[in-house]
Amino acid sequence: MFAMPSTHFIFIPAMLLLGVVIGWVLGSRAARDAFAMELKRREERAKRKTGAHEA
Repeated sequence: MFAMPSTHFIFIPAMLLLGVVIGWVLGSRAARDAFAMELKRREERAKRKTGAHEA
């Protein structure tokens, strides 16, 4: 068997950390978009409700 180089112990955790950071950024962006979409849906429903009662 071959001995692992010392860079292995730096590279692997660095890549895992990078993956966590990228996942955090993409996940927060998706959550923010989903929240904005839900608010927009609620506003449209509220407009339809008030418009239906006034007519």
